[in-house]
Amino acid sequence: MKPADLETSRECNIRIRRQLEQLSEKTFQQFTAKLLPGTEHILGVRLPVLRKMAKELAKGDWRTYLSNASDSSYEEIMLQGMTLGYAKGELQEKKEYLERFIPKIDNWSVCDSVCSTIKTAQSQPEEMWEFLEPYLNSSEEFQIRFALVQLLDYYVNETYLARVLEAAQQVKQEYYYVEMAQAWLISICYREFPKETLPVLESNALNDFTHKKAIQKITESLKVPKAEKERARRLRR
Repeated sequence: MKPADLETSRECNIRIRRQLEQLSEKTFQQFTAKLLPGTEHILGVRLPVLRKMAKELAKGDWRTYLSNASDSSYEEIMLQGMTLGYAKGELQEKKEYLERFIPKIDNWSVCDSVCSTIKTAQSQPEEMWEFLEPYLNSSEEFQIRFALVQLLDYYVNETYLARVLEAAQQVKQEYYYVEMAQAWLISICYREFPKETLPVLESNALNDFTHKKAIQKITESLKVPKAEKERARRLRR
């Protein structure tokens, strides 16, 4: 990068940081910190505000921005993922930026909010599945969760259901946020395809915690019929 470009990137980061600080709310910062124990450098900017900023960044030179963006706060990392989601371009164009971004995820909020923004799987499902596979086999908690949440957001359909259920059962890393994502994924599969998903709950393929949470999410869902909830309850361990 040329010195002039580096200076421009620094100025961009300073401008974004100042804007975030101006938009921050102390009470919301305290609220967010309680939801994300262990996450540091939370400024307290609401998600709709971050989405608005990300959409503007995505309209400009998002590649240069993402190549040099600051990681100094929770919001700045969130902003990168959202910008990547809103930017126009296929997976081939975004892949290197995704590979740089995903290891920065260190909490469920960034993971899940960014997953709902990165919708590449809607237009390139097979290419995105191939991209996600190494993360399903990762040893890193939030890299695995990113892949699982992508599956529950975009792949619970007739075409991919069997592969999704297999992937959900194959993940064996016993991290809390991985197990919660597995349970969430199984519950969504059961909601949409109870007959096909029931054998997963019957097979003892999930550990006790994930099994328990999956059934809890199923029975608490407003979208699961009463009869299907009762069927799931009978499988409690």
